[in-house]
Amino acid sequence: MELSKVHIIHVGGMANKGSQALLKSDVSVIKDIVGGNVTFSVSTVDVDGVRQLNLPLDGVLPSLVDVPYEIADSFARKLEFERKSLVYKVVVLASFILMFLQLVLSVYSVFLVKVGLKGLYRSQVLERMKGCDLVVSYSDENLKEGASFLPANVYWTLTWWSMLVSKTWDILVARYLGKSVVMFPNSLGPFRTTIGRILARLALNRCNVILVREPVSYRLVKSLHITSPTILTFDTTWLFESKTDAKLKHDSSLYVGVSPGVYSHVFSEDGVRKHVAAYAEALDRGAEKFGFSFIFMPLYISGFRYDDLEIARMIVERMKYKNHTAIVEARSAEEFKSLVDKMDMMISSKMHPAVWGLSGCVPTVCIAYDHKQTGLFESLDLAECVIPLCELSGSGLFSRMYYVWNNRNGIRSILKTRGFSIRRNIKQAIRSALSQVNGVRLS
Repeated sequence: MELSKVHIIHVGGMANKGSQALLKSDVSVIKDIVGGNVTFSVSTVDVDGVRQLNLPLDGVLPSLVDVPYEIADSFARKLEFERKSLVYKVVVLASFILMFLQLVLSVYSVFLVKVGLKGLYRSQVLERMKGCDLVVSYSDENLKEGASFLPANVYWTLTWWSMLVSKTWDILVARYLGKSVVMFPNSLGPFRTTIGRILARLALNRCNVILVREPVSYRLVKSLHITSPTILTFDTTWLFESKTDAKLKHDSSLYVGVSPGVYSHVFSEDGVRKHVAAYAEALDRGAEKFGFSFIFMPLYISGFRYDDLEIARMIVERMKYKNHTAIVEARSAEEFKSLVDKMDMMISSKMHPAVWGLSGCVPTVCIAYDHKQTGLFESLDLAECVIPLCELSGSGLFSRMYYVWNNRNGIRSILKTRGFSIRRNIKQAIRSALSQVNGVRLS
């Protein structure tokens, strides 16, 4: 069977430039391996955002089951209310009820489509699944319950359960329709509850092949006793390249990129302020000792309180050396990657600015909130470049900056040596995964 139609599921919101790059990288690497005749369709929580990327897609469709917080966020942006408001909570509750109804409707619809009739609910999505040659769960962190190094609360536990249900259901439906499912390089877990582990096993054991992007997730899959073949590789955005030449107006000999995030749904107002103060203290010391100029690059601008842009502004406002700072709002993943490539050092609490720093041989300090980050740096023998977000302090962050800057030549050497083999490894891992799907012939 020639692999000519691929349906990609679990695609996230495109306001996050990391999500943009993951989708573009996944489509590109499949085309490289399979050949130019392959066509793509996508199921996503952000139909409009994916369409605006202008990728060669035959169809952009919603997910089978909506995630409550995604619906609430959409209403909140349109009607301009905050996530902590009563209206938001009411919308979330109503969305949970809607989610149950969607599950019931999709059970009937998938059965009708299976036997050749028109589905009652989201029939276009089901027809795309039925008509494709392969279903791909796109690269990201699609199955998890929170973040490894951040505390959980009841609201976010329910939110992660709803996401697990939605994404597990996609896989179960694809398998019921007789489709093979390959999970592209993901970070998986943590799974903190019995419900989370049951859903994870249900989804992962029904994938034909699982690719994971760092060793912590690989060990977690093994600990769950998953029977599906599992391949350890790297994040697909190591393959992401930018043809954009972003310009920097700030005049400096030493640029340090900063991509901050604080995760207000976990930390109190006081906790957010303490993290902002820690950044400001460490960056001021860096400006004073090394003459650094800091280019703030918010990755995810949601419009909600304490998004990456607001945190960047709060840090700058707190800093003594404000004249050593600039905030750049990249319009695309390509522009963001181009900015990272121009940096002498990166400081990031976000996954993909760190990946782009490393893939561009830029020495990088990682402020980690999850094992996807520590796993990445562990795989490169660069664990000393990481500080946990929950342990962030001004002196601790400056200490990591000092270490990375003083060892920048050795770090660059490691990254230059490893870069080519990592890109080759990703392509080989994906080719191996696709070749294990029954009946698929690769060019």
